[in-house]
Amino acid sequence: MNIIVLTPVRLLGEGLASCFSNQSDLFTVAVINDLATLREQLATSEIQVVLVDVTQGLALWDIRAISVEWPAVALIALGLKEQRQEVIDCGRAGYAGYVARDASIETLCTTLQDIAAGRLSCPPEISCGLLRALFREEQKPKLPHFEPGLTRREGEVLGLLSDGLSNKEIANELCLSVPTVKHHVHHVLEKLGLTRRAEAMRRVRETPWLAKQLHK
Repeated sequence: MNIIVLTPVRLLGEGLASCFSNQSDLFTVAVINDLATLREQLATSEIQVVLVDVTQGLALWDIRAISVEWPAVALIALGLKEQRQEVIDCGRAGYAGYVARDASIETLCTTLQDIAAGRLSCPPEISCGLLRALFREEQKPKLPHFEPGLTRREGEVLGLLSDGLSNKEIANELCLSVPTVKHHVHHVLEKLGLTRRAEAMRRVRETPWLAKQLHK
């Protein structure tokens, strides 16, 4: 299996390459730190997996175009926060799998083997969240596009708010402080021209695609 490691942390990249060198079926083609070089490598090399370090500022959605352009390459989010919404976003961004922040090298190697076999291992609560997300996607009516000008984070907050979560529950779900969530809720209501949370919940029920629209 030919692997590229995408990370700005040289020590991490070289450490992973060293670990993979002890595995007969894993070969590190390159350790790189930017998307331009990644594109060059994918265009000139036969790569099966790209490990993407998502702990150093590279958002999940930053390489969505890579998954579209090279669909045969499996993208794996390295260091993902193992929370329901993070994993759902991971799938929507085109990743084939993820490795949690507290995972071991052994777990990483097992994940690589699972991905090669077309499997995804995750805790039951994450599996449940994925199934519910798929159900909600299927229930969405086909409505015209509307851009409310929400940022990605505001869209996430609006989606959780529409599920009836309190500010504290939203904060726990997104790993944010309660004051930060209150700030996002205020801006969401302001951008939608609403004054109360109940109005936002009703708006999303009427137009469920609203929380998924991201500011470009």
